[in-house]
Amino acid sequence: MLRPEISSTSPSAPAASQSSPEPWSQGPRYSFGLQATPQSLPSAKASASTPWGTSGAAGDRSSSSSLLGPVPTALPAPRAPGSYFENKKNPFASNFNFGTSSSSARDNNYPQTLKTPLSAGNPQRSGYKSWTPQIGYSATSSSAVSVHSPSVIVAVVEGRGLARGEIGMASIDLKSPQIILSQFADNTTYAKVITKLKILSPLEIIMSNTACVVGNSTKLFTLITENFKNVNFTTVQRKYFNETKGLEYIEQLCIAEFSTVLMEVQSKYYCLAAVAALLKYVEFIQNSVYAPKSLKICFQGSEQTAMIDSSSAQNLELLVNNQDSRNNHTLFGVLNYTKTPGGSRRLRSNILEPLVDIETINMRLDCVQELLQDEELFFGLQSVIARFLDTEQLLSVLVQIPKQDTVNAAESKITNLIYLKHTLELVDPLKIALENCNTPLLRAYYGSLEDKRFGIILEKIKTVINDDARYMKGCLNMRTQKCYAVRSNINEFLDIARRTYTEIVDDIAGMISQLAEKYSLPLRTSFSSARGFFIQMTIDCAALPNDQLPSEFIKISKVKNSYSFTSADLIKMNERCQESLREIYHMTYMVVCKLLSEIYEHIHCLYKLSDTVSMLDMLLSFAHACTLSDYVRPEFTDTLAIKQGWHPILERISVDKPVANNTYITEGSNFLIITGPNMSGKSTYLKQIALCQIMAQIGSYVPAEYSSFRIAEQIFTRISTDDDIETNSSTFMKEMKEIAYILHNVNDKSLILIDELGRGTNTEEGIGICYAVCEYLLSLKAFTLFATHFLELCHIDVLYPNVENMHFEVQHVKNTSRNKETILYTYKLSKGFTEEKNYGLKAAEVSSLPPSIVSDAKEITTQITRQILQYQRSTPEMERQRAVYHLATRLVQTARNSRLDPDSLRTYLSNLKKKYEADFPKAEQVLERTEEE
Repeated sequence: MLRPEISSTSPSAPAASQSSPEPWSQGPRYSFGLQATPQSLPSAKASASTPWGTSGAAGDRSSSSSLLGPVPTALPAPRAPGSYFENKKNPFASNFNFGTSSSSARDNNYPQTLKTPLSAGNPQRSGYKSWTPQIGYSATSSSAVSVHSPSVIVAVVEGRGLARGEIGMASIDLKSPQIILSQFADNTTYAKVITKLKILSPLEIIMSNTACVVGNSTKLFTLITENFKNVNFTTVQRKYFNETKGLEYIEQLCIAEFSTVLMEVQSKYYCLAAVAALLKYVEFIQNSVYAPKSLKICFQGSEQTAMIDSSSAQNLELLVNNQDSRNNHTLFGVLNYTKTPGGSRRLRSNILEPLVDIETINMRLDCVQELLQDEELFFGLQSVIARFLDTEQLLSVLVQIPKQDTVNAAESKITNLIYLKHTLELVDPLKIALENCNTPLLRAYYGSLEDKRFGIILEKIKTVINDDARYMKGCLNMRTQKCYAVRSNINEFLDIARRTYTEIVDDIAGMISQLAEKYSLPLRTSFSSARGFFIQMTIDCAALPNDQLPSEFIKISKVKNSYSFTSADLIKMNERCQESLREIYHMTYMVVCKLLSEIYEHIHCLYKLSDTVSMLDMLLSFAHACTLSDYVRPEFTDTLAIKQGWHPILERISVDKPVANNTYITEGSNFLIITGPNMSGKSTYLKQIALCQIMAQIGSYVPAEYSSFRIAEQIFTRISTDDDIETNSSTFMKEMKEIAYILHNVNDKSLILIDELGRGTNTEEGIGICYAVCEYLLSLKAFTLFATHFLELCHIDVLYPNVENMHFEVQHVKNTSRNKETILYTYKLSKGFTEEKNYGLKAAEVSSLPPSIVSDAKEITTQITRQILQYQRSTPEMERQRAVYHLATRLVQTARNSRLDPDSLRTYLSNLKKKYEADFPKAEQVLERTEEE
């Protein structure tokens, strides 16, 4: 079998020699502890001084049960014919040999010792070593791993020649056995690639070596490395990006339920090439292959979800707070009441990629509504969901076949079989919780749980695994569960090894008890995964002769008022214990492998279970968020209408409820210009609209009294975040890049938020740039909110009837004691543009500037303003056209969306006619003013 020749580097890693240790000799490069929830962890009884649950009182001869914690009852296996009961020979005489290759899933001749040679054809990179940080966690260590720690490896390839700009991507999450394929056309900015990679948050990115030759690297490679400086980057020879091999991999590995992906990707050569290189590389670094027909493989087109670029996600604080990345004052923090890692991951991905299909969104909203109305359903589901482990990661471990059978691999498989049993035992409680639900989506999830394969797998497991083997807290407790997981009488040598292990543990407890009697000290037995069994003693309870421990005790450490130490005899007994444990794991692993080989054909149902659990968890989280605030169910029309909406993140931060405001945008009035002084609430209002739009499109209720949304296929923001005058130059360049990106990618279904464009340059140029951008966006049907300090822009409504002017009100309060005027911010949005003209001059007036200078500034400003306004007055014809335009758009909107009864509709149309007739006197007034002048 060919093996990929790779060159790997992180931009932050220094150059090093090639003499790095072979990753295969150390097992998989990446390993992640299974994510658990507090409710899924039964706690074992333990004394306060021994958190491992392994304490023994001084002077007592502790039995193995007190040291080992709860031991699964060693029930005999049922005497039914099967492969588990026929092989009674010594296991060590079999072909099973730890440390050698045993996998035959693809190739039995895979070399055991491999180098990682640098990518051929790229000699310039020979200074780099094959370097990726080892992420090592024990199989039972769940707290050490963050739910959202990077675990995705992505392969990216670009077409050449005439196909340049055609991108193929394939990604696999090492915590979830799912491959996502994408192929799309991108422009020269590669905005889609960068956005998609930001959403995936990769652990490692691999590309062809021909794309990143020093001095001749492609633009795509340069942009990726600039935007992902903290991500590991690896080059693989171009020959491994083979579309034929990629199609073969999909045929071999994709489970039957998702085999339709073959038809979707058959002609998509670049994503097939990417998946070929990806799977070869993952096999190489993880030292394992995936079992045949075990992976969920799907193709994701860019049209299935709304696009939010990485800059907008940052501006809106969807996942990370801009002031403090550690706090949860984000949209994710507002909505995240999930109980499982899978639910949390699903919520994160939905926030970054909201849905665009109205039917799917409404099905989710129906579920949330039922959960809010049925308390029994809500609390019943929540209690069951909270007990699930990380089902996706469990699946990922189960479907991987290690190329080398090591002790760690054996321990991991045994552990994950116990996790699988724990998960399957929760299917029936979940069915019971869902049996009285009514909405179609919840009924569909209930139906998926009736799959008979869940029962088949659980029965097969129970023929081998003890009924009371379960997942527990504490390394010793979990070790005990693994040792005694397999029923007795299945393998007589395993039974003997377990008795030996129990005797050794009893001897350890007895020896420590004798030492306590010998020295009259309150010694107790403790355990840690690093030290094994050791001795602890509290100083307060003992008077040491000469303040020293007996010379028999070694490796002494003191923490506060507690001593920890061991003895030479205890070290030897720990070694015997470890040797016995390895034998137990070896023989248990043989039984487990046979069991797993039988249940692989049924394991596909776990994909549905994983999807069901994560989706239910997210929907419960939405319902939970609604119970804490007065959110309302959104509707979907062709209008963006929000009655008394407020900012969801600001609500969490503020002591008082934020000021609520209305929003109304239609195709006839699709461009809102928002003015107001600094700190009046413009930026907060813009963010509020986008956050409510995202919440609605992921199936959540929104913070408002009423809300209606038009589906947004893209959400763009250009929001100012830096008020430092010294950075004006860089600020201007940044906002020009962001606005250029918007103009290149905008369509009629976009939502655009622009805040203070042009502030980084002088006033004349800023107004000119804003005016040109506004005119371009006004030619589209996109919904645009444009906040600005340039009041000159407000008069663009004379030329474009689809422009609406809005402003944030402020009140002037006179301080009689100081004879000065202060501004009171109301944060209320009103029609028209702000009357707070020249508020910069007002700020100067209350400063220490000389009065003569302020007076001159006012006079000059008045003259300039008078000259500008001469060219911006409306004509009577313009006013008439504006009135006709507004009437027509309201009539079209009524025809599309009205749900009024006939009488109410007549009343509404009559009022509309009166408003239209009232607009004509305004046009006549304009004519009279013009004639007077």
